[in-house]
Amino acid sequence: MTDETRRLAAYAASVKYDDLPPAVLERAHNTIADTIGAMIYGYELPWSRMIVKYAQSAGPGGRSRIMGPDGPLVQPAAAALANGSLAHAFEMDGATKPSAGVHPGATVFPALLAIAQDRGASGKQVLTAFVAATEIMVRIGRATKKSNEHRGFHAPGTTGPFGAAVGAGLLLGLDAAKLTNAIGIAASLSCGLIQFSRAGTGGMVKRLHFGRAAESGVLAASLAAEGFTGPHDALEGEFGFLHAFCDERDIGALTLGLGENYVTLSIYMKRFPCHGTAQAPLQALEEIRAERSFTPADIAGIEITADADTVERHNIPNPTDAMLAQYSVPFCIALACCRNPHDPRSFDQSALTDREIRTVSALVKLSQGNLKRGAASVTVRLKDNTVLSRTVTVIRATPDIPPTRDDVYEKFSLLTNHLPRARMEELFRRVQNLESEPDLAWIAA
Repeated sequence: MTDETRRLAAYAASVKYDDLPPAVLERAHNTIADTIGAMIYGYELPWSRMIVKYAQSAGPGGRSRIMGPDGPLVQPAAAALANGSLAHAFEMDGATKPSAGVHPGATVFPALLAIAQDRGASGKQVLTAFVAATEIMVRIGRATKKSNEHRGFHAPGTTGPFGAAVGAGLLLGLDAAKLTNAIGIAASLSCGLIQFSRAGTGGMVKRLHFGRAAESGVLAASLAAEGFTGPHDALEGEFGFLHAFCDERDIGALTLGLGENYVTLSIYMKRFPCHGTAQAPLQALEEIRAERSFTPADIAGIEITADADTVERHNIPNPTDAMLAQYSVPFCIALACCRNPHDPRSFDQSALTDREIRTVSALVKLSQGNLKRGAASVTVRLKDNTVLSRTVTVIRATPDIPPTRDDVYEKFSLLTNHLPRARMEELFRRVQNLESEPDLAWIAA
């Protein structure tokens, strides 16, 4: 008989703030600040406003804040749904390297914030719960070997409910037995399909997967707190998550290094507002342009070599909406030749009809090469016969070159520059000192 689900729950219940290494706490602080910046930016987007409107009607009368300049107070599950969707509303939230199909910021933190504001949990409790939940969720993601996505599931939507359930459960005071139930319940709430990447329509739904994950975590933890039960082998069992959702699996990864190696350190910060597979190509292009400037009119062709998954899922030559544009590596490269690729405002609706961007995009060729996952090689051929090449295997702001507090502040400032600067600087400073805060009611845009 296996007991991986129980062991994960027991570990999460045992995590104490005083035992967490400084580097792990720093990564947690930076991830939370980065996520809040993404939420604030995402609030005004049209698809976000639809979800916010629904959350207001579905969960009125609560104490949990939806993150926006006029963000309403709603019930915890509604806040988690809205804020999780806001965090991923424009591809600005971080994931992990190596990729495990998890986004701790956008799935775990919205659930924590919702419960903390509802129940009056402290900043120290939130930090502890964030790390504990991330340690569990990343390991679940690694155990899937991302084969859930090969079957058509959107990985963060399937793994996110587990992290959110563990984090919310810890703030609700669940012991190991009830956390086991919360994980068991969360397994039946996993969802999200990536058909949007093939259909060429319906890209908005990708944003919803993260909100649903956070909402599901709040639901699972809240039910477990009342004594509701779930299967105690929900991850590893014969018809459990890893067998039902995945063609391949590594059960041992669930508990590998548990309590010894902190996988929270695998979280990275996105420097560009687009899918993770575009981060290396965009960095390569940035380095090429630092060496030799050129205009879009100078370009004869651009060749990108990347791993198989990038070529299979992200070679979208003619994206029809903003989400698919951010999902398309050729389009992101073309946009970076014409606009500032760090600023999410560059990816507004006008980018889809920008003739210059479309012209360059038609010159971009994406092909598979013998590169490790996430790496990329970019070659730019100019009309004067100049050839410029760069290969990126180490991406900035990832675990190999971790983002500093200054890096996070720079991005946070860009995402929130439409709001009063003094207020945003105070928000950033207090988040970076979260353990000194008795509650999180003050976190609002």
